[in-house]
Amino acid sequence: MKCITLPSRREALLVLGLALLFLALTAVFVGLRPEHLFMAGLFLLLFFAGLPTRKLAVALLPFVVFGISYDWMRVYPNYEVNPIDVRGLYEAEKSLFGLSVGGETLIPCEFFARHHCALADVLAGFFYLCWVPVPVAFGLWLYLRGERSLYLRFSLVFLLVNLIGFAGYYIHPAAPPWYAMNYGFDVVLDTPGNTAGLGRFDELLGCNIFHSIYGRNANVFAAVPSLHAAYMVVALAYAVIGRCRKWLIALFAFIMVGIWWTAVYSGHHYLIDVSLGIACALLGILVFEKGLLRWGAFRSFFERYCRYVS
Repeated sequence: MKCITLPSRREALLVLGLALLFLALTAVFVGLRPEHLFMAGLFLLLFFAGLPTRKLAVALLPFVVFGISYDWMRVYPNYEVNPIDVRGLYEAEKSLFGLSVGGETLIPCEFFARHHCALADVLAGFFYLCWVPVPVAFGLWLYLRGERSLYLRFSLVFLLVNLIGFAGYYIHPAAPPWYAMNYGFDVVLDTPGNTAGLGRFDELLGCNIFHSIYGRNANVFAAVPSLHAAYMVVALAYAVIGRCRKWLIALFAFIMVGIWWTAVYSGHHYLIDVSLGIACALLGILVFEKGLLRWGAFRSFFERYCRYVS
């Protein structure tokens, strides 16, 4: 019978302590939900089940930190740091990308709200559902193929891009287009999340996917930059860097552009948000590849991380 290789006592105590600390802090400051218990339980299961799953658990830490960081923004909302931009962004979008229709100037989101079709609505829904699952699946694929160094570069850049984007949320809290289109320019802090144009996908397919996703949104004033626009840029970049098959690169490019289009078509982001999201992704890649990896201390950490999960 094959023995399970247990972690060292130091590793076990560290991981258990951090898991309990995470649950305790979340319970106090955010409110404990079933998904918090599931995430902590799954990580502990992977960590203690055996050496291969322990390596996977440690390799998944960039995604775990991303999820925790996003959730913990509830503790201190961005609109308590800086004023919310509702009118300024709307007017800038109209000035830069306004469309003249019937004697009035519409932002692209307003144009699509009036001109949409069932096929486009279905495609938009499928594109937006690729937002996080495709990059995460790509990362797992790299890991399981044994390309651990490339996987860690991708996952750490994914985390870095998110942290840059989260900083943007606090620097410039901003309402999405659907807010200005539905509520005008007055700030109402307890405004619930809204499916906007993605609600048509739910209606057409008789499901509740986007209603359940956006119904849980705790802060609607986090539109700039669009991280929806950023994620597939990172996935595509590392598919190219990793010299993946051409069909996969083409597929990623197609999904990436589809998500950019959906962000505007659905009324969830301005073209300005999308452009800044793309810039956020490129900045994260540049800082990591040309900055952090050339910094001796970080390079040493990265190499130790690679050895641990290999």
